[in-house]
Amino acid sequence: MGLFTDRYELTMLSAALADGTAHRRCVFETFARRLPPGRRYGVVAGTQRLIEAIERFRFSDQDLEFLHDCGAVNTQARDWLAKYRFSGEITGYPEGELYFPGSPVLTISGSFAEAVILETLVLSILNHDCAIAAAAARMSSAAAGRPLIEMGSRRTHEYAAVAAARAAYVAGFSATSNLAAGARYGIPTQGTAAHAFTLLYGSEAEAFGAQLKAFGHETTLLVDTYDISNGIATAVEVSGGRLGAVRIDSGDLAELARQSRAQLDALGATDTRIVLSGDLDEYSIAALAAAPVDAYGVGTALVTGSGAPTAGMVYKLVEVEGKPVAKRSQHKTTVPSRKYALRRHRSTGTAIEEVLVTGAPPPVREHDRALQRPFMFEGVRVAQPPSLVESREHLAQQLVTLPWEGLRLSAGDPAIGVTYESAQ
Repeated sequence: MGLFTDRYELTMLSAALADGTAHRRCVFETFARRLPPGRRYGVVAGTQRLIEAIERFRFSDQDLEFLHDCGAVNTQARDWLAKYRFSGEITGYPEGELYFPGSPVLTISGSFAEAVILETLVLSILNHDCAIAAAAARMSSAAAGRPLIEMGSRRTHEYAAVAAARAAYVAGFSATSNLAAGARYGIPTQGTAAHAFTLLYGSEAEAFGAQLKAFGHETTLLVDTYDISNGIATAVEVSGGRLGAVRIDSGDLAELARQSRAQLDALGATDTRIVLSGDLDEYSIAALAAAPVDAYGVGTALVTGSGAPTAGMVYKLVEVEGKPVAKRSQHKTTVPSRKYALRRHRSTGTAIEEVLVTGAPPPVREHDRALQRPFMFEGVRVAQPPSLVESREHLAQQLVTLPWEGLRLSAGDPAIGVTYESAQ
């Protein structure tokens, strides 16, 4: 994993090792200065993937030879990297937690040297997974309980596809088409067939018959290769009226869903479900709320973050040997000192603000909830991570706590405000 980093991390490492500053105790925080346009909340995903990656963050002899030969490190830095093992502490928001501008989603404490070289790894995982999870959560809200299938593998990088399926599952999707994600993370997998399968045969009847023979009557048939009405009639005829679902992938989906439902019912296939796919996002899903749809397949909009392909996370130094430090560049200022985060609620359970306290952990009052959890201590994982099912349940519970306007799909202010306090 060592080469999953940018060269400038090693430039800083080499210089700091040369003059001795590399061993100063530092605190880095990962946060978003603002939410992407149109978003009212962020969703944390990828932290467990990140912890596992940090545990494997090593430099092989071949890596070290490459880094030295290309001039990325000097001899001193190469020798230091040969023994690299992260030995610091990491705390952060658990997967499935909500975050807002300034929320310290991840806090890494350790020497400057061992913490600074993790920046690229931290941001590449969290920026991707949090963006996917936020988009997926908005789609799940728009679907209002109808199942969502993640189908974006063919629209992104092969490794990103697996991570996207995982993040989408945390955020409420019920299944994925990606088999690697199913095998690695235990996510339910689903799939139908492409138009190429229908075109392979001389007729839709032959294609549908072959699929039914292979997978039984609970399979889903793609009925819009030629004419949807004829496709549905053929699917019902070939299946004898016992068909799990039909999928429609193009056209005026709302109108086609209504026509298809009426046709299926008239043909006696009242239990056959309707699955829609085809460039769906949270807005088009919301527009289909009144249509007779049983499930959605979502691809491109999800794996591209539905217009926000990055969560905008940054990784900033906030303390050096216990002393607060801050960046003062215009429009990119940072708040110094390590922050301790809690969320305040009304007695009804509605969240009203996120409070970030500097100086020391604050007392947790009634209706407050501490947000950060320990992940690693002295380089060792300190707790068994929650399962993906537990993380998705946690997110569902937290979304319920937001004020109703915070769940709107339209652009607006963050669902709750963030305030800073100093420990007394």
